[in-house]
Amino acid sequence: MEIETEVRRVLDAESKLGEGVLWDAQREVVWFVDIKRHRLWHYDPDTGSNSYAEAPGQIGWAIPAEGGLLLCGLKDGLYTFDPETQAFEKLMAVPGEPAGNRLNDACTDPWGRVWFGSMDDSENSASGRFYVFDRGEIRPAGPDGIAITNGPAVNRSGSRIYFTDTTAQTIMAADLSQDSVGEARPFADTGALFPDAYPDGPVVDEEDHVWTGLYLGSRVARFSPEGELVATIAMPARDITKMAFGGKDFGTGYVTTAIKNMEPGDMKQYPLAGGLFAFDAPVKGFAQSQAKLG
Repeated sequence: MEIETEVRRVLDAESKLGEGVLWDAQREVVWFVDIKRHRLWHYDPDTGSNSYAEAPGQIGWAIPAEGGLLLCGLKDGLYTFDPETQAFEKLMAVPGEPAGNRLNDACTDPWGRVWFGSMDDSENSASGRFYVFDRGEIRPAGPDGIAITNGPAVNRSGSRIYFTDTTAQTIMAADLSQDSVGEARPFADTGALFPDAYPDGPVVDEEDHVWTGLYLGSRVARFSPEGELVATIAMPARDITKMAFGGKDFGTGYVTTAIKNMEPGDMKQYPLAGGLFAFDAPVKGFAQSQAKLG
């Protein structure tokens, strides 16, 4: 079950809350965010070059979009980011979102729609829910009444979407098509397998298996399409937030981590925490669609 592989820290980002890692196939770079430090990072694995842009607020995710832009989810709504000018521009607020909420995680589907979740910034109230951004329109879609949303993640064919309720230690699945999303149903009870850890950001591989980071769990876990745990990979950090498949052949796993809840003793045990990690994945991922803006 535990896969032995070399895990490398490729960037010492010192992320307070690293999240949203994603491979940009067009630019051949990794994007990820540090939510609490308002940073949007890029990392080029060919050269090792990296830098971050200062976002105008807490930034949960950034997804390559049409026109060479990135679509980003911040505390107060959706923004575009231009990598050439390093400028953020607000696109729209999320209707009906409480002032104490922020946006947390997201993905695209094969049709260029962006699925994302909101959550209580204090991580207490079950005020979060999931949405879809479809060519300029935001509408609720998927479960609601969640304190900490993560994902969604969509499989390659676009036939299934996964939603994570982190606090409840539960991953849910729903049928998906270009026209509709079905009702979410239980997929994996991670609390029964990892009682002291919490499922964070998920991603789907080319074999329709779901990977999730395990916050407080020091590993990523892989589940079959039926929701059975089939593998884990240990990480040299405690709080694992998100995984993505990248590289030219989508055979590299990239993982973000966090230090915001770690004490000095925890940092001594996990001195590499807060970094961006990479490993040779036992299975490949696939390219994510660009976000359609209009």
